[in-house]
Amino acid sequence: MLKKIGRLFQIKTRLEAWLVIYAIALGAVERGRHYLETYPGWGGWMLALACTGVVFLAGAKLLDSVRPAAAAIAAGPYVPPITRRSIIGRKRKFRAAALRTSRRTD
Repeated sequence: MLKKIGRLFQIKTRLEAWLVIYAIALGAVERGRHYLETYPGWGGWMLALACTGVVFLAGAKLLDSVRPAAAAIAAGPYVPPITRRSIIGRKRKFRAAALRTSRRTD
């Protein structure tokens, strides 16, 4: 029964994440307004700015946690490489005559 109740508080979709971010933003702006009234001047503005800045950090974390993880292995049919190696011969010629220590002739 506790697991069923616990599932109600899990954020599963991006829409739910955006709604939670909106609620956090409303609370942060209200707290920032409270700080501006309590601490007039430079200190109040800095506290209000800190409150609204937290919304960006929490929102990014929420949106990253909801996004599905990338697949470790690419799904889909196998696509062979376009250029194929030739079975006979080499791709580059070896010039054994250029080397004095080699007795190989090509």
